[in-house]
Amino acid sequence: MKRRDFLFTGLSLSGQTLPGPATRPPNIVILYADDLGYGDSSAYGATRVRTPHIDRLAAGGLRFTDAHTTAATCTPSRYSLLTGEYAFRIPKAKVLPGDAPALIQPGRVTLASMLKDAGYRTGVVGKWHLGLGDGQVNWNADIQPGPLEIGFDESFILPATGDRVPCVYVDGHRVANLDPLDPIAVSYQGPLDDQPTGKAHPELLKMKPSHGHDMTIVNGISRIGYMKGGQRARWNDETMADVLTRRATSFIGAHRARPFFLYFATHDIHVPRVPHPRFAAATAMGPRGNAIAELDWCVGEIVNALARHRLLDNTLILLSSDNGAVVDDGYQDDALAKLGAHRPNGPLRGGKYSAFEAGTRVPFIAHWPGHIRPGVSDALMSQVDMLRSLATVAGGKLPPGAAPDSEDHSAALLGQSPQGRTALVEQSNVLALRMGSWKYIPPSQGVRLNPNTNIELGASSEPQLYNLATDLGETRNLAEQHLDRVREMTAKLAKIRTGG
Repeated sequence: MKRRDFLFTGLSLSGQTLPGPATRPPNIVILYADDLGYGDSSAYGATRVRTPHIDRLAAGGLRFTDAHTTAATCTPSRYSLLTGEYAFRIPKAKVLPGDAPALIQPGRVTLASMLKDAGYRTGVVGKWHLGLGDGQVNWNADIQPGPLEIGFDESFILPATGDRVPCVYVDGHRVANLDPLDPIAVSYQGPLDDQPTGKAHPELLKMKPSHGHDMTIVNGISRIGYMKGGQRARWNDETMADVLTRRATSFIGAHRARPFFLYFATHDIHVPRVPHPRFAAATAMGPRGNAIAELDWCVGEIVNALARHRLLDNTLILLSSDNGAVVDDGYQDDALAKLGAHRPNGPLRGGKYSAFEAGTRVPFIAHWPGHIRPGVSDALMSQVDMLRSLATVAGGKLPPGAAPDSEDHSAALLGQSPQGRTALVEQSNVLALRMGSWKYIPPSQGVRLNPNTNIELGASSEPQLYNLATDLGETRNLAEQHLDRVREMTAKLAKIRTGG
């Protein structure tokens, strides 16, 4: 056993002790994976991939079985996590292009601003995908507003996603490593130069697209959108996890003497899945499985950094994902061919983009030695509640009107109560409603099966009602047998939709 693993294990065991008073407000670290499904880690039942670091967090903390993002796609989920507001209230809060304007405007109360006001040093590292600037971004000058204008003291981010241009890191207000003699231009309307694209020159690609993703080529992979310039600033996919994790652990070390909040939003396991070569044989599932192993390594590095600085006993770690899993999401990476018996979404129906449970029900682990007793909780939880819940944990304050959809479920988060939400909304192409074990999906138009991802989207011309206590896989529609419940949940959903 390596010394760092020993440190981690030994400190995790302190989670068995009785809660005691903290000497200062706890550090808060959110480890936010991308597209990690409910069944993608061995902590949640996976057998074809091992995630020992995630497993240790689960074993030493509280593993939730019914926790949700607010949406089945990334931008809306991230918006809700940071603002405490359902993203369906904001028409622009959809999956954004890489040059979209800032979705969260300066002056808005966020999780970061609340904690900053409470005396925390705040930092974000990793995927942003919430827009930057005013819609006319000059990638060669200061880029704002962005994370630094909504409560983060430090920021090192991917502007959008790994499969969208611009393929650069933004450090604070500036593109990192940019050569001023090689300026960047970005377009989502059409090509900016005569450079080869993935569509026209597939022979230049080391990973070919399966659908879309056939525009500007960066690092042998074609992306969504067009970009020219910035050659020195462009990222290398294989080293991305290392770069982001190193920045995150540096933040921990630099601010170990005071309370800090780190929002570490990994790129893994989003496409393109190009993990470091040292993970090439980590699983038998190809790049997608190996990206899960790389994600687990990132988790271990963060926890080891906390242990190394003797911070683990006073750090609340939350690990989750932004939506459910998707297998083929745009690249030929053998994800489907090598899936075997692995079930990315476990026993759940649907996946990313879907109104069924696998769209929003995700892994969620809370770890705080000495304060959270290890165990399993079936409390109904939503990420929209993190703002109010963490305000309670950290002693922060929220002004009237802030976090309009957020509820304080800190007691459930810390394992002091089995009771979470009584109702929550799941956003996809339609708004679905959970009330206890009951799930209601209203009638909607649209395709029932995504032709690219082969995921059931949940659309139906008839109302759908499922009792998840007896039918977790949502296979038996009980709407006709429970018309009163359908009417009740229809009215409840309408009330929530209008702000009630």
